Amino acid sequence: MKKWWWNLFLLIFLLTGFPRICKGAELKESELYARSACLMDADSGRVLYGKEEKVKLPMASTTKIMTCILALENGHADDLVTVSAEAARQPKVHLGAEEGEQFLLNDLLYALMLNSDNDAAVIIGEHIGGSVEGFAEMMNKKAIEIGCENTYFITPNGLDAENEKGIHGSTAEDMAKILRYCIMESPQKDIFLEITRMPSYTFWNNSHTKTYNCTNHNAFLGMMEGALTGKTGFTADAGYCYVGAIRWEGKTLIVSLLACGWPNNKNYKWSDTRKLMDYGLKNYSYRDIFEYREFDDIPVLEGQYEGMKMGECAETPVGYGVDTSEITFPLLLREDEAVEVKYDLPKTLQAPVKEGQQVGKASYYLDGKLLREYPVFAKRQVEIRDFGWCLKKVEEEYRI
Repeated sequence: MKKWWWNLFLLIFLLTGFPRICKGAELKESELYARSACLMDADSGRVLYGKEEKVKLPMASTTKIMTCILALENGHADDLVTVSAEAARQPKVHLGAEEGEQFLLNDLLYALMLNSDNDAAVIIGEHIGGSVEGFAEMMNKKAIEIGCENTYFITPNGLDAENEKGIHGSTAEDMAKILRYCIMESPQKDIFLEITRMPSYTFWNNSHTKTYNCTNHNAFLGMMEGALTGKTGFTADAGYCYVGAIRWEGKTLIVSLLACGWPNNKNYKWSDTRKLMDYGLKNYSYRDIFEYREFDDIPVLEGQYEGMKMGECAETPVGYGVDTSEITFPLLLREDEAVEVKYDLPKTLQAPVKEGQQVGKASYYLDGKLLREYPVFAKRQVEIRDFGWCLKKVEEEYRI
């Protein structure tokens, strides 16, 4: 009897538990609900896993990530902001602010990112950009600076929109890039995290006639240890969307999901987020991939340097220009991934060569994609070996 129960337990474990905890198990696209998904290493910006991650789709209120960071970088917390008629007309989810009502910009950022209020986004956009159209130009310019290849903003709140240039949309990879910028590179990254991690927030309008309450709808913050930040979104065209990040055991991972179900499948995005985060945490670890190498001296044609004898060939030692013990290149890798290093150095150089002149490079590739380049420099000044130098050496040799 005991053996029968043990065999049954082992069978259930193999069929259900093992695939979830086995390190190295592949994550199949069919296991994800989202039409488009991206798992990104926030340190390097490398895509660790993708499912149609370059397909442009509507992204709903995840748009407000860009709205928030632009407001933080271009506005001031104590700016007094006035509600326009256009902002007051925005549909739910909204503050319900009235035309002419005034708020501090800082307070509106909590309404934007916690409640996802559509009117707050327009109020902010008009204040920072002068108009919704002006703010959209700022959003698109910033997206290009961040490296987004297929993103187009029309509104600051992410409501479904289209104009002569296309739909308001992005890709899972581009949205991951935008969040990466917000939490890793922006000078306002700390306040961005502070706002998006706040459980709740209450504030007054400027006349102190009404209070507004905000509640953080990012349920992922309570789902996994190390959950860092994120933003949800939903429209009829976009479906449920989510962009979020986790920081755990020295790794910072970003998940971006677009078209992750429609009503009544609100929780699909949380299931996909956990699967992708688990996959990244279990299958990737840091390796220092910098390759130490001593380089041979490079001959310098028609060259000479101080102390060189008449019959010698001029050479210059080369190197990275810094102590190689100070160079590290940590990268998140799977066990089966290998980095290729290619050295581009000439067989000879032509005089003159300046000390500190770049003469080559070491390039690091993964799956054919360039990761990083390290320049290689000459360590010796080598001048041209002209008639005057040769005459001087002859005089020294024979003491003429």
